Amino acid sequence: MTKKIFTLFAICFIFSIAAQAQDLPLGDSKKYTIGEIKVTGTTTYNEQTVITYTGLKEGEEIYIPGEKLRNVINKLWKLDLFSDINFYITNVEGNVADLELEIKEVPVLNQVSFQGIKKKGEREELIDENDLKPGIKVTENLITTSKNYIENKYKKEGYFNANVNIRTSEVADTTNSNRVNMVVDVNQGDRVKISDIEFAGNEQLSDAKLKRNMKNTKQKNFFRFWKRSKFVRNDYQEDKESIINKYKEEGYRDARITSDTLIKKDEENIALRLNIEEGNQYYIGNIEYLGNAAYSDSQLSRFLGVKKGDVYNGVLLDERVQGREPNKVSIANEYQNNGYLFSNIDLVETNVYNDTIDFEIRIVEGKEAYFDEIRVTGNDKTKDHVIYRELRTKPGQKYSQEAVVATVRELGALGFFDAEQLNPEFVEPDPREGTLSLEYQVVEAGASQIELQGGYGGGGFIGTLGLSFNNFSIQGLFDKDAYRPIPMGDGQTLSLRAQASTFYQTYSLSFREPWLGGKRPVSLSTSFSYTRQFLFDPVEREADKTRSFDILGVSVGLAKRLKEPDQYVTVSNVVGFQRYDLNNYTTGLFTFGDGHSNNLYYQLGITRDNTAVNPIFPTSGSKFAFTAKLTPPYSLWNGVDYGNLENQDEYQLRDENGNLVDEQGNRVTPENSVPDQEKIDQKKYNWLEFYKIKFAGTWYTNLFSFGPSSNLVLRTHAEFGFLGAYNNERGVPPFERFFLGGDGLGAFSLDGRETIQLRGYPNQSVKPIDRPVSQNDDGATIYNKYSLELRFPITLKPAASIYALSFLEAGASYDNFRDYNPFQLNRSAGVGLRIFMPTFGLLGIDFGYGFDEILGQPGPNGWETHFIIGQQF
Repeated sequence: MTKKIFTLFAICFIFSIAAQAQDLPLGDSKKYTIGEIKVTGTTTYNEQTVITYTGLKEGEEIYIPGEKLRNVINKLWKLDLFSDINFYITNVEGNVADLELEIKEVPVLNQVSFQGIKKKGEREELIDENDLKPGIKVTENLITTSKNYIENKYKKEGYFNANVNIRTSEVADTTNSNRVNMVVDVNQGDRVKISDIEFAGNEQLSDAKLKRNMKNTKQKNFFRFWKRSKFVRNDYQEDKESIINKYKEEGYRDARITSDTLIKKDEENIALRLNIEEGNQYYIGNIEYLGNAAYSDSQLSRFLGVKKGDVYNGVLLDERVQGREPNKVSIANEYQNNGYLFSNIDLVETNVYNDTIDFEIRIVEGKEAYFDEIRVTGNDKTKDHVIYRELRTKPGQKYSQEAVVATVRELGALGFFDAEQLNPEFVEPDPREGTLSLEYQVVEAGASQIELQGGYGGGGFIGTLGLSFNNFSIQGLFDKDAYRPIPMGDGQTLSLRAQASTFYQTYSLSFREPWLGGKRPVSLSTSFSYTRQFLFDPVEREADKTRSFDILGVSVGLAKRLKEPDQYVTVSNVVGFQRYDLNNYTTGLFTFGDGHSNNLYYQLGITRDNTAVNPIFPTSGSKFAFTAKLTPPYSLWNGVDYGNLENQDEYQLRDENGNLVDEQGNRVTPENSVPDQEKIDQKKYNWLEFYKIKFAGTWYTNLFSFGPSSNLVLRTHAEFGFLGAYNNERGVPPFERFFLGGDGLGAFSLDGRETIQLRGYPNQSVKPIDRPVSQNDDGATIYNKYSLELRFPITLKPAASIYALSFLEAGASYDNFRDYNPFQLNRSAGVGLRIFMPTFGLLGIDFGYGFDEILGQPGPNGWETHFIIGQQF
């Protein structure tokens, strides 16, 4: 027979009977001898391989239809590789039948595309979660499962009206027609909003208090604009736990949510109903300690901080016993920080009577653990000794959780590694021997920065080139193989900077070795700078190269990290010298146009920095800095009467013949002589005499965590500065003063001035309190400033760290303490953005609004835009 006679059957998913089982007839069956077997259809498998797998052989007798063929079909279906399976008789001669097995292979995925999803990361996440990779078999189950998963994913995030449609189409490719493209059309709709949250059964805690503990699930309120009222299921589950924890804090140990109902009111709104069973309020009874040998009961009681008769607080008990955070006081942390890695501590309720609960704290101390081997992996640039000298964990040292956390902080503070990927791992901990090895896994990050700027300002074009090599190796200068492209890896810092315009040039070079001699954390720093400023005519917009003001500066410093009171304290000492030379440079800034001033100073600095863990985006800790800059008190021994310089004959105005003259050049008698102020000031400021005190404190508080690298952080900052004189008759020099306002960036500093950031106002525009508008702006001798900054990271990846911020700032400057008022401030608020790239450093922009007037102008200053380059806040 040349025609196909009949289709036996298709699709029946059961475990097949063994291939050698006896064949049984089905219905009106007839026994045939198998002749030729062919395999047709769309398949990439070898024909003989498929025939062999069926177990059918030429010459074999079978019933058609029969149990044997049905088992073969079931066996093929079980492979889950085919979308259609059919047997046909193609020819019959006598009792010999030729068979054709027609199979259609399940298509494979060529590519998948999404409609309705704009974010690339979100598309890639859905592909990974549903395994929609090229080459996967596109079964009906895959399509159905993917559709349900994506819809449920969006519904869990509050998109209750999400709808997903998946369609496939064959690829027009003659070489392989069994490939399909998949299009996933996602219509997520809008998140539903919570119109109402109701509680039932709560008598001890009010609805308002319970709603306040639901940090992320809020009902609609016209007056609350800072928190959306959209429903997110994961947040809702966390908030239900927060409600129970609140009851536990109040002593209601048995409180529970017996049921909660989500009611869909319409397409945009839902309501939440929660039924609460509060139970009774409990108190702390007897607390017994079992198994403790390293610490006495009284010591453990101090760590616990809970005593008999206190209201039961389940959350606090758990924190004081188990210690979830390494820096918090708890019994577990005390053991973990003193070698007991293998300790186990359990809080057990032993008796509940009336309203009182007795507890046992059962302790298995285990053997004290010691570090066996400390390893660091992943550093392909930074040399091992640079890392190992920063480690707080050493071989043979008793295990300390606190030391491990401190090491991670120190490695992150170096700036050579991606702080978000620092990962300490225990290797081969052995409770019986009391040993473990520790491996710190690091990921190198770019440590060098380049600053290349060009712009127009101050009367002409300004160009800047800066290079900062923060992981430099001066030893590698003499090793040609170390240039990749520059010698790196010894943790040293080399910075070079040049800036020039039509009327000034400035050059600087600095070098820092953080571990002098390589044995102790004593750093050596040196710097050299040179600036030349030409007198500039703003009308003609030209610089007079014959009239100049030069500054030459050099400094050497030593700093040491202390062990007491803790390892976060550093004391620094700097000796520096600056030479100011004026060559016919007559401006309002100086009273003498020809001459020089010398500034020999000593600076003491004390800092404490325990911020963690990313230096670009700290999430906890604090930083304090105190500096005192002092010059020798020359007036104590030089014998000059600075209060009577104006009456001394040598400081009177004279003509070219030495005759006394007035300011107009007319000859006068000694009684009518006029002091030569330029000579007087040259005498006063030949060697500068002053002391400068500054203090700054910064605190970082993690307000909320949205994920491993998504923390809402509050930065609180305060600073104060004072410039004083040893000799009031000599007075405070016109150098080293404070200038408040703007972005805090100084392109160049002629007179040692310090520019203090106060966003929302023009640069250096905030004049001292009570100073007349007409008086020259020669800076202030006192200032204070306060700042609140709310930060949220957008990404903290090694290639670029980006975070957004909002701020409140206030500050003021003063001429003396008689005018000082810490509450009379210039206020501002605004928003900003920071971008840190390893190659270019920190870049940013701020938009600040100044609420107060400046320079005697009435009304608020208004909006200012500030560009931030190179500073870290």
